[in-house]
Amino acid sequence: MSVSALTAGNSPSHPKRIVIAGMDGCQTCSVCEVRAHGICSALNDDELSQLAQAAVRMTIPPGRQFIEEGSLADEFFNITSGTVKLFKSLPDGRRQITGFVSIGHFLGLAVSDRYAFGAEAIDQVRLCRFSRERLETVIDEFPRLERRLRNEAANELVAAQDQMLLLGRKTARERVASFLYSQITELYGDDIPQNAKLHFPMTRADIADFLGLTVETVSRTISGLRREGLIATSAGHEITVPAPSRLRTIASGEE
Repeated sequence: MSVSALTAGNSPSHPKRIVIAGMDGCQTCSVCEVRAHGICSALNDDELSQLAQAAVRMTIPPGRQFIEEGSLADEFFNITSGTVKLFKSLPDGRRQITGFVSIGHFLGLAVSDRYAFGAEAIDQVRLCRFSRERLETVIDEFPRLERRLRNEAANELVAAQDQMLLLGRKTARERVASFLYSQITELYGDDIPQNAKLHFPMTRADIADFLGLTVETVSRTISGLRREGLIATSAGHEITVPAPSRLRTIASGEE
């Protein structure tokens, strides 16, 4: 399956293009600090050196949009540091945040030849940019990379289903707990420690938008979790979770 197969389809044209600033220049993928994450983990050293030739390393400053919903999906992005918010635009200009992604996430796969979402850097983001043509060439040579992209596409579907459940059935407490626990698993994987620490570059307004709640409700819910001893907050947008399993129980609706 090529990138074209992953992104085949039609969508209304969009005349506006975003200019991405802050180009760093290429670095060798084999010495990248996050090579064990995301699509790069599917390749060995020799294959990574070829992937490096197709990549352009870039830095996106905070608040800069680098994917515009509806524009041609002719570039793909692998995040190597920082946090990105994804959003959909409404006809009246409002935006709905649909997700937050960070290290190892691959952006640009879609069911059409145009981006189905917008993407904006929350803090400083570093990423590798691939043109559609050059990435298709790499995929044709390395079937393992194709399989990894299939997994990425499947994970996006699972995330969309989880978001539908989050917005449709869960209480405010369950939504906030689900969000916190998802951030823990994103950071630690299956090896979650006690007193897990999280850093949130996004604002509470962004979190509220994503969870379909008001900022006031998010603040009250976080305060309630803090009073129960389930989380501890500190300066610098850091949260400590003494017993992550308790959050998991709340998120699943069992408490």
